Amino acid sequence: MNVRAAVMTAPGELEVRRFPLPEPEPGAVLMRVRLSGVCGTDKHTFRGETIQYAGTPNERHIEYPLICGHENVGVVEATGGEVLADDGMPLRPGDRIVPGANVPCGACWYCLNDQPYYLCEHMEDYGNSLNVSRPPSLFGGWSELMYLLPGTPLFRVPDELPDELAVLTEVMAVTHGVETARRVTGVGFGESVVVYGIGPLGLCHLIKSRLLGCGKLVAIDRLSSRLETAGELGATLTLNADELDDEELVARVREHTVRGADVVHDCSGVPQTFVNALRLVRVGGVVVESGAFVDLGPVPVNPNRDICVPNVTVIGIGGEAMAGYAPAMELLARNRDRLPLDRIVTHRIALEDARGALELSQRDGAMKVVLDPAL
Repeated sequence: MNVRAAVMTAPGELEVRRFPLPEPEPGAVLMRVRLSGVCGTDKHTFRGETIQYAGTPNERHIEYPLICGHENVGVVEATGGEVLADDGMPLRPGDRIVPGANVPCGACWYCLNDQPYYLCEHMEDYGNSLNVSRPPSLFGGWSELMYLLPGTPLFRVPDELPDELAVLTEVMAVTHGVETARRVTGVGFGESVVVYGIGPLGLCHLIKSRLLGCGKLVAIDRLSSRLETAGELGATLTLNADELDDEELVARVREHTVRGADVVHDCSGVPQTFVNALRLVRVGGVVVESGAFVDLGPVPVNPNRDICVPNVTVIGIGGEAMAGYAPAMELLARNRDRLPLDRIVTHRIALEDARGALELSQRDGAMKVVLDPAL
């Protein structure tokens, strides 16, 4: 049997290839992919913007060819002997799982000292550093089957959580800055929040902020369909950055929040919005930068005026929290009837049209685009 996969061979180049069916080594899992999300990182890789984890011990340039897809939900096809899920129970064929996006080494200083697991000095990550050159090649979710290495964190999906929400688990696990920012500001409930950039990452920040009881909730984006969805999911003010200049955005946010937002989540993936985020936050507030995962260059910031004197706390988020996967699924399952979460995944695309999925994900009218190998 051969396995179909959408392979990114170079910037702007995608093709469907077939690979031999692998036999899982001891501790490994072969997963049949149900859905795999198109992430902002995948868009960067498609454009040739490949510097990841800049400034850390595992800074790397992503190499082609590779199979993208690190936001995945699937079903266990086979295991290499007994493999335990995160709940400590053995996995069996047919079990529905969400795999962690990264494989930490477990032995470096960062792994041994309770640091975020994406700081691991020897980390491998699916759909990114793990590429086609390493056998058995199937290290991304844009494939019928995905090979999960020994040591990969594996999480069972609750029965009540549909695939269309389970595929958001990794993205929702990146939102741990929401809780951190609340602790820093000291505002436990009713804090004012701005989410800058309402792609899937920003939308998950918006959803969690709303579910945790924020007060004023401002959504900023350039696409009207995203702002409409943000309004349906609880935003109290939506601002179109294509229609308002920077001064007008600041004025509207301050008018809505009185003194500026307690917390600003910058999720745009565009470096320039970080400069604006520092102007949208109140004195003594918090800016959470979670969208600048790929190095797109510097921006001008005045450390005195923008950070020091106004006592602004800046929190950098370099990835998801491993401990956030299971709670993310529980949060989505508990609230699937409270908010219209079924609005998030807007398009399911076949592997053969992976290029179209990447292009579609950047247009108005599309929120979360996923690849469905069964189509």
